[in-house]
Amino acid sequence: MPTNARQRLIDAAEKLFYAEGIHAVGLERLLSLSGVGRASFYRHFSSKDDLVVTMLDAYDQAYRTWLTERTDALGATPLAAFDALIEYAETSDFRGCAFINAIAEVAEPGSQIRAMARQHKDAVADYLRMLLIETGYPDDVDLAKQLLLLMDGASVTELYERSDQAAKRAKATAQVILEKAQRA
Repeated sequence: MPTNARQRLIDAAEKLFYAEGIHAVGLERLLSLSGVGRASFYRHFSSKDDLVVTMLDAYDQAYRTWLTERTDALGATPLAAFDALIEYAETSDFRGCAFINAIAEVAEPGSQIRAMARQHKDAVADYLRMLLIETGYPDDVDLAKQLLLLMDGASVTELYERSDQAAKRAKATAQVILEKAQRA
């Protein structure tokens, strides 16, 4: 009978790595939380890094789905994406961006984790670019990347401020940038 050991490992990894960091969580802790044995772990993953990559891939998909759904519900505009970030920053389990957190722990420039983080950020920037186009702004990759930079900066700042104020300031700054882009 299938035990969904693979999914339990991914779920435990997401919970622990996001809350405490990749290097702070050992394999024994992952196995304990997931209820999966060591032999079963190695049937599903070749290493802890393999689990990290798999977990980040699942997180990327879930995050982008969430961002799209919340942004749509909040008005489907670039500023609505900031409203979604503000809501998320107000939750008690907010620990910033999982990809920024992961690459802060990975020193190797050529690592698969860093490549995944880049792909994730590119996909979020593409989403912001699509929102810009759909709401009448110029098709401007740099403008989308500026908005992403504000969102990322807010996510990092929220970690040490422990409030939603950085996301609110980022939204205000984005509004100024967008007003300027409309006039151009």
